Amino acid sequence: MSLLGAINERAQRLRGRFAAALGMGIMLAGLLVLPGCSAGKDKDNYVERPVENIYNNAMSLMKRGKYKKAAKEFEEVERQHPYSTWASRSLVMAAYSYYEANKYDDAIIAAKRYISLHPGGADAAYAHYLAAASQYEQITDVGRDQKVTRQALKSLQEVVRKFPDSDYAKDARLKIDLTRDHLAGKEMEIGRYYIKKKAYLSAINRFKVVVKKYQTTSHIEEALMRLTELYMTLGITSEAQTAAAVLGHNYPGSKWYEDAFSLLKSGGLKPRENKSSWISRAFKSVF
Repeated sequence: MSLLGAINERAQRLRGRFAAALGMGIMLAGLLVLPGCSAGKDKDNYVERPVENIYNNAMSLMKRGKYKKAAKEFEEVERQHPYSTWASRSLVMAAYSYYEANKYDDAIIAAKRYISLHPGGADAAYAHYLAAASQYEQITDVGRDQKVTRQALKSLQEVVRKFPDSDYAKDARLKIDLTRDHLAGKEMEIGRYYIKKKAYLSAINRFKVVVKKYQTTSHIEEALMRLTELYMTLGITSEAQTAAAVLGHNYPGSKWYEDAFSLLKSGGLKPRENKSSWISRAFKSVF
């Protein structure tokens, strides 16, 4: 199974598990009062309602897939009854509903409000995960600015750091791998652009970032090949040989190594690692 498939499968399981917990919530609410009236009140017709009515109505909307309306109702619980036992759960439920409605910015706001008010609450791990996942869902293609990608990476790492043994941490680790791969892809795209512009030193600096920060991503083999190519072009043969040697040692069956080897051979050279090279030192820090 692919990494993306594993993430989707785990996310489905987490949603199912959380939804089951929500089902218990609506059952408890039902013991107190019958499901309440519709939430179709606007601000001008504000009427205070019993907390159980609002919560039950929100749950009913959510079960019918009306996530945006459900989120508004959950927020109404906190607005009308901020000191009730339902208020904290309703905050995280609002975040969950916004997430399901693809209203990711609203989901982040609701999740972070829960975290600020209830940092040690029962749903703190899920709130952190939900905020991170909402950022992750907004990652754009590598042709655009990657500010959101970096924010998502930071938030996902925070989930792992704060809740290392939770199911949310397991899913966050998978998302971290894809997020790092995405950031490496951005560096590769810029590096290739500089090659076309013959700005070789600028291109080297971009591939350097991949080698130093993103060695475990799918882009590392090409990055080493590009460094071989660029150092050969600049006549820095020792670094070219080192890049090819490191590539061949770690990925001997790679098509990128075949290209690097052929390039050196055309110049009468062979892969040979210079232990003092920054490339060699960078790899020893990981492998």
